[in-house]
Amino acid sequence: MARKTEDLGYSTLYIPDHLDDQWAPMIALTVAAEATTTLRVGTLVLDNDFRHPVILAKEAATMDVVTGGRFEFGMGAGWMSTDYAQSGIPMDPAPVRIARLAESLQIMKAMWTDGRATLDGEYYQVDTAVGTPQPVTPGGPPLVIGGGSKRILTLAGQCAEVVSIVPSLAAGFVGAEVAAESVVEKYSDRVKWARDAAGDRADQLEFQCWTAAVSVVPNASEVFEMMAPAFGLSPQQLAAAPIVLIGTVEEIGETLQKRREELGFSYIVVHEAEMEALGPVIAELAGT
Repeated sequence: MARKTEDLGYSTLYIPDHLDDQWAPMIALTVAAEATTTLRVGTLVLDNDFRHPVILAKEAATMDVVTGGRFEFGMGAGWMSTDYAQSGIPMDPAPVRIARLAESLQIMKAMWTDGRATLDGEYYQVDTAVGTPQPVTPGGPPLVIGGGSKRILTLAGQCAEVVSIVPSLAAGFVGAEVAAESVVEKYSDRVKWARDAAGDRADQLEFQCWTAAVSVVPNASEVFEMMAPAFGLSPQQLAAAPIVLIGTVEEIGETLQKRREELGFSYIVVHEAEMEALGPVIAELAGT
């Protein structure tokens, strides 16, 4: 799959971090990187509550070294309630999880940039933790943080190189409410939250958009008319929702260019099932 991803022109192969039927992320990405030459590999995203930051900093730095700088380090505060329920790991309220993530990032960044980290925080107490190996990427692998709430996107704007915008996942699962959270107006607000938090570095952020419905078809308007009632949206709202990419190769290409111009999305994430179908779109847009 990694080789096919590379051959089709995709920039990066991501793997999530859940406790259902999937491979362990860091080991899987090592295999993918070994099997390819230019493909970047990344986590979208690791749950901070599953790993201590001193241990994770070493793993991420090692991945950066062994991939020659092809690793993208996606981190999150956790959101899927079933992960916590089946593992017995306490699922604290979102503000606590996000504050703990902020401390974790502080520790890891110090280990990568200063070689050691010390923090007497509310959630972590670290005393001169040694940051080896040192990453080959200055400052550590590029950080990807995403979400749909103002609190997590504020942290993303402050800390990340890549801000991944998704619908609100406050419910702890993907349900019907995701559609209402996916209208373009809400996405515009989320981009603004991250940009405002970034301050002087706002123009350095790369904005990423996760997609849920991708289909290359000749009759997009009919598809929107048919699908929209199930999501409680108008066909026009569904067509404009950033999580949706439906149309011909040319129409999808135009949609992506429009979203880049209007919302700043230059990094689009699709699922494995749509990978081959979207290949011609990548070829059409290459270099634009």
